[in-house]
Order: sequence, then structure tokens, then C-alpha cells
Amino acid sequence: MSRKLRLAILRVMTLTVATSAPIIAIAPARAIIVFDPTNYGQNILTAAHTLTQINNQIRMLQNQAQSLINQARNLATFDFPELAAIQQTLGAINQLMGQARGIEFRVAHIDQQFQQLFPASFNQLLSQSQHAADARARLDASKAALQQTMTVQAQIVENVAADTSTLNALSARSQGAGGALQAAQATNQLLALLTKQQLQIEQLMAAQYRMSAIEQGRSDQAQTDARAATAQFLGSGSAYAP
Repeated sequence: MSRKLRLAILRVMTLTVATSAPIIAIAPARAIIVFDPTNYGQNILTAAHTLTQINNQIRMLQNQAQSLINQARNLATFDFPELAAIQQTLGAINQLMGQARGIEFRVAHIDQQFQQLFPASFNQLLSQSQHAADARARLDASKAALQQTMTVQAQIVENVAADTSTLNALSARSQGAGGALQAAQATNQLLALLTKQQLQIEQLMAAQYRMSAIEQGRSDQAQTDARAATAQFLGSGSAYAP
């Protein structure tokens, strides 16, 4: 078989195979998802770190808010309506102390009033009626001092009932203090009530000492006048002649 014949047979066979072979459709390429464990783990760590930072910021904001609340609570103040009542009661007692008669609670007037009410010596030039009037004035001053002292005592006793309710209110306010300023104010209010009571005691003691001093002075003056009157009556010591 010649070479040309073999080539012709080969072409015919190639064409036959080509025409008889089925047509194969090529499907379009699809994307293949590749899972990277390392990258996935890194992303989780990054997300966890970010969440931790967010939580820390939230806590910081909460702490700042609580700090502001505490500051506002520490700066909160209390009203003190009882102060007016305390001042009023002290004013009432001061008014009673100012009503002292005979010898007043005034340093500038004490010497003059004391010398006038309790003279140092028995004045023989005065008549019996004048001596009696002076003794009556001293007795009236002693009685007025007693009355004034008892009035002050009665006023203080009446104040005790009001002080009891005031003390209860201030104690409850102290226990319910929400901050440092309120606690300090409640303490100051309790101290104000204590100071008021101390001033009342001092005023009562002043009234009692004044009453005792006037009564002692009246008693001493009565004895002095009696001895002087007796000496004047008896004269130089000679026997009495009716």
C-alpha cells in the first residue's frame, strides 16, 4: 500500500471519529470556598479583644456616672426650719431676762441700782416712814426677782417639750443623710439645739443667782438697819428712860 493511500485512509478515519463523537458541554467554573482555621481564630481573638474594650469603657462610664451621683449627693443640703423656732424661744427668754426690775442685767446700771437699793450705811436723817419705804422697795425687788426667775423656769420647761420633737426630727434627718454635706448639716443642727439648751441653762442660772443675791442683800440690809436703829434708839449706851 502506497504512502498516499495510507494517508487518505487515516484522514477518513479521523473524520469519522470526529463526526461520530458526542458533543460534550463544558460547565461554567464555580468558586471554591477555602476555610482557613488560622485566620478564623485570629478574627475571634480580635472580636473578643474589641468586646473587652467596649465592656471596660461601659464600666468606666458607669463609674463616672456613679461618681457624679455621689458628688451630687454629697452636695445636697438640708432645710433647717427648726432654726426659726430655736431663735424664737431664745428671744422669748431674752425678753423675760430684760424684764428684771430693781437690779437689771446691765453692767452699766448695776452699781447705781445696787447702791440705791442697798445703801452702805444707815441714814439717820431719814424718817421712819422713809426707812420703811426703802425696806418695802427691797422686799418688792426680792419678790420681783423670785417671780422673774420662776417665769424663766416655766418658759424653759415649756421649751423642753418643743425641744423633744425637734431632737427627734434632727435625729431622723441625721440618720437619713444621703451625703457628707447633709451629715455635717444634721450634726450642726443638733449642735445648734444643744447650744440653745446650754444658753437656756445659763440664763436660768443667771436669774437664780440674781434672785439669791437680791434676797441676801435684802436680808443683810435689814440686819444692818435694825442694828443701826437699835443703836440710835439706845443712844450712847445710857439707860433707857421712858
